[in-house]
Amino acid sequence: MEPATGEQPAVPGIPVSAGALIFDRKGRLLILKPTYKSGWTIPGGVMEADGETPWQACQREVGEECGIEISTGRLACMDFRRPRDGSPGGVRYLFDCGVFDDADLRGIAVQPEEVSTYRLVKLPEALKLLRGPIRRRVRAAVSGAGTVYLEQGRPVRGLRSRRKGS
Repeated sequence: MEPATGEQPAVPGIPVSAGALIFDRKGRLLILKPTYKSGWTIPGGVMEADGETPWQACQREVGEECGIEISTGRLACMDFRRPRDGSPGGVRYLFDCGVFDDADLRGIAVQPEEVSTYRLVKLPEALKLLRGPIRRRVRAAVSGAGTVYLEQGRPVRGLRSRRKGS
């Protein structure tokens, strides 16, 4: 429907968040236990509405939640979540931020208001501990398929992911 003359079209109010895959030299994934919801998650959070980009949100949230500075990464996954009762849905970006040295990871300082503890765990164990939607994104991101696009945490029929190196 076209807006009446002089009115601006409605802008969708879709939340956007960004998360980070952070590994140690042993191939273990950094996961966090949030204080405000059940289960385990990865570092990350909601993008600010002040013009912050998804990558900037990822960097800021990792710094706030863990005290780790990230400067490099690659987009590994994007997931569109449809709104449903009690949830606004949104777009979730997942960045693979690579392998960190032990010295960097010894500097982890969790934000106690949001994170009660953290762990570095092998991927199979992490996938068991992570909440469903995050588990599906992480699994897709580490599948070796390159950058993947998901809807509701699942591949979209007929849509191919971009392979690494192509």
